[in-house]
Amino acid sequence: MKVQHASCCGLAAMLLLAAPPAVLAQIQGVPEESTAGTAQLPLWEIGLVGLGMSQQAYPGASQQVGRGLALPYLIYRGRFLRADREGLGIRALNTPRFEFDIGLAAAFGAPSDEVDARRGMPDLGTLVEFGPRLKWHLGQGPGGSRTRAEFALRGVFDLDDRLSHKGISFEPRLIHEWRGSGGWRYNASVGAVLGNRRLADTFYGVAPAYATATRPAHTAESGLIAWRLGAGMSRELTQQLRVFGFAHIDSVAGAANRASPLVQQTLGASIGLGLTYTFARSSTLVLD
Repeated sequence: MKVQHASCCGLAAMLLLAAPPAVLAQIQGVPEESTAGTAQLPLWEIGLVGLGMSQQAYPGASQQVGRGLALPYLIYRGRFLRADREGLGIRALNTPRFEFDIGLAAAFGAPSDEVDARRGMPDLGTLVEFGPRLKWHLGQGPGGSRTRAEFALRGVFDLDDRLSHKGISFEPRLIHEWRGSGGWRYNASVGAVLGNRRLADTFYGVAPAYATATRPAHTAESGLIAWRLGAGMSRELTQQLRVFGFAHIDSVAGAANRASPLVQQTLGASIGLGLTYTFARSSTLVLD
């Protein structure tokens, strides 16, 4: 599950999976448009990304956890193999209207000793996702703005627990990207995260062994995990340096496990701010 809201070669996976999707979405911003209306971008880019963020420990948590990150990144825009702001994977279909890929993504976790409601329970580790995604391009608007719908169905695995299987997630999203004045680029999204019973149990189940007087046992149910509203912005300060920021709000209103003792509030927010520096990029341009 993308706790937004990162994505073949092992090096690219290690560089990109350490960052959440909300970070990768800002690394290159909205692509430049050519006169023909198609995006021309370097085949590859290598750089460094650093950021600080405060995130809700999980949807429904009443506590925030802080994260700092500095690591190299690789972007590769091959015809089929992709390691870019959308993730790491193989693009099997690419038409003006639809794209279909199979890839990886990841999300930060939260140690239970940092979250009072989960104290004494297993940690929420770094979650790695793998599976198919369909992107439906809905068209361009004024000023080069673009809108698309995404539908991702992925298996979820815990990187900190020997890639143990944690369930299946389904995340439909509607995303709009546009340019502002002064070189700023923006995006906004709305979507939902749904999970099967195993994934819901990862976040909201309380086994009898972990029940306390203030944390009764709870059997998790499949269904809606959270609604999500997100936004991001970025701006090139120089040809190599870019500043970016992102935020998203999660709501567990109407969620399948709203009654879990681990759900302590309905709304929660996560924010982040960072910089990217590009050391080198390919002189070969490709269609995005």
